[in-house]
Amino acid sequence: MDAGGCRYQFRIALLGDAAVGKTSLLRRYVAGAPGTPEPEPEPEPEPTVGVEFYSRALQLRAGPRVKLQLWDTAGHERFRCITRSFYRNVVGVLLVFDVTNRKSFEHIRDWHQEVVATQGLDKAIFLLVGHKSDLQSRRCVSAQEAEELAASLGMTFLETSAANNYNVDLAFDTLADAIQQALQQGHIKLEEDWGGVRLMQLPRRPCREPQPGHCQC
Repeated sequence: MDAGGCRYQFRIALLGDAAVGKTSLLRRYVAGAPGTPEPEPEPEPEPTVGVEFYSRALQLRAGPRVKLQLWDTAGHERFRCITRSFYRNVVGVLLVFDVTNRKSFEHIRDWHQEVVATQGLDKAIFLLVGHKSDLQSRRCVSAQEAEELAASLGMTFLETSAANNYNVDLAFDTLADAIQQALQQGHIKLEEDWGGVRLMQLPRRPCREPQPGHCQC
């Protein structure tokens, strides 16, 4: 994805148990960028090993054009020591659970606490995502339960489905808008040794040649 003209880079991580659909969600979002053909249906991705990276440029609704650097993290316990090392340098986190998997919902507080313990409460912006909302007949976590959990953790809740592209763009756009708002209000600050938000170098406009016969005073 061409990131030309982007003012900032936001690093965003997707966290949650294995098999909640983080990779499917990310692939659907990246493939849905303007000008990209609609993706063909694909089998369930193989489990992520460690961390994989994706990116997409986004024009914020009330702000500049930004590049989202998206980190797809492994949910298996044996990879946690790898994924924890990335927590410090993220500004946004999608906490993802599977609405048909009760344990993945119950583990959300643990995922949230891991990030907070690494970088404190003031750095990362969180969004709670209930994925696989298309599987209504199998769901075992209600929207009301998820909303109550999100409220208790100080974040917004959205349900998504990569299978039918429900709220996929909205989830990432909502998080990016919240990051931009926190940046504008000074709640998040640019720091040289922190990779969560980076100011990108924009190409300088060429100087205009002076027109003959006009005073340049």
